Amino acid sequence: MNQSNHRTAIELGRGWRRTTPRVSLAEVHRSVVVPVTASFWRKLFAFSGPGFLVAVGYMDPGNWATDLAGGARFGYSLLAVIMISNLMAILLQHLCIKLGVSTGRDLAQACRDHYSTLTVWSLWILCEIAIAACDLAEVIGSAIGLQLLFGIPLFWGCLITATDVLAVLYLQNKGFRYIEALVITLIAIIGGCFTAELIFSKPELTSVLSGFVPSGQIVTNQGMLYVAMGILGATVMPHNLYLHSSIVQTRKFEQTPAGRREAIKFATIDSTFALMFALFINAAILILAAAAFHWSGHQDVAEIQEAYKLLSPLLGIGVASILFAVALLASGQNSTLTGTLAGQIVMEGFLNIRITPWLRRLITRLIAIAPALLVIGFLGESKTTELLVASQVVLSMQLGFAVWPLMRFTSEKAKMGEFANSLWIKILGWTVAGIIIVLNVKLLLDTFLPDAVLKALYGFLHIPSPTE
Repeated sequence: MNQSNHRTAIELGRGWRRTTPRVSLAEVHRSVVVPVTASFWRKLFAFSGPGFLVAVGYMDPGNWATDLAGGARFGYSLLAVIMISNLMAILLQHLCIKLGVSTGRDLAQACRDHYSTLTVWSLWILCEIAIAACDLAEVIGSAIGLQLLFGIPLFWGCLITATDVLAVLYLQNKGFRYIEALVITLIAIIGGCFTAELIFSKPELTSVLSGFVPSGQIVTNQGMLYVAMGILGATVMPHNLYLHSSIVQTRKFEQTPAGRREAIKFATIDSTFALMFALFINAAILILAAAAFHWSGHQDVAEIQEAYKLLSPLLGIGVASILFAVALLASGQNSTLTGTLAGQIVMEGFLNIRITPWLRRLITRLIAIAPALLVIGFLGESKTTELLVASQVVLSMQLGFAVWPLMRFTSEKAKMGEFANSLWIKILGWTVAGIIIVLNVKLLLDTFLPDAVLKALYGFLHIPSPTE
């Protein structure tokens, strides 16, 4: 190590309790070579991939219900909320890239190297619960897709989704690029399905474009504000923050300040492009719901199964419902793939343990599938909607515990060196973190407080109540 690199390593290690972390995802760490003297486009291609794995979390089945409800009830008006949510996501994922590239730690490892043992174990337990809740929505989404397409009962559909453990293990052994290729292929299928759906639904272009302009009605209309908060509150999945800070380290870039700056630049381009594609998917779901349901007297459509049944009759295209279900299945399966990787990253990062990869992934998958199988087996398939809602509530409880450490670590000069957040990034980032935390606290209050207490609380604060 030359003198410049040695100074950088000391500077980046000074702010941590442990200065020599294990590498994240050891089996694929720095496995994708980045050519040093290649052109801009060749380097961008080498860095492209992790952003799409992260983008999967922003188009998973857990987001479909809010997008469907927003479009069916309020037309195109909430497209602005989806766009703002996406911009927030771009910022936070950029910070994950900075953390992983500049410190050589994923977010779980950073928490372990900063906090006390008790705090680390508490954060790990919360994170495992959140990943299980996240994965739960994805497993159910895949199972619903299998049921709609092939008539497979949800119970068996959930078991079938467990095979992704074998897929991840097989592809990761062949090389991380194979996992990225599979994920991007499934994303392309989702994009193709919704491109066709938009052509079938024939939305009015002027109205769609005007929907991306924020309107005061979003705040003044009580029902619209509540759905908007639901979209914003579910913007960032906690596991995405852990996932991205790890998989960005699969690239073998130069371990110098200049090399790190270049890695952050190209990884951010990759992430931003992928998240803009996620914006297209979420916007397409809302636009489809608005064009098909809002002006046809079906403004109460909010469930995926109901939307599937109505699409073909309303659009007059027999294949419309099938494409919708294919996109749902691809979305659910894609999300379970990345959720499995996130589970591995969290377990290794927080606990600093190494166990057999197939066993580790099997444990992660069982944590997610077990609740779905129990509810469907004992309470019936009709309870899947309540299970999805419950998973989002559990997810919201953990989100602040991931965003807060991310902002704290990336803002500290002692930990990040020259890569620490600038003042304007700190202001913007803490504002985004505050919005996300407030909205998720609101979701918890709305879920657990009695209607009478909620009405009094919201009346005191002079904001719309969801019970009105």
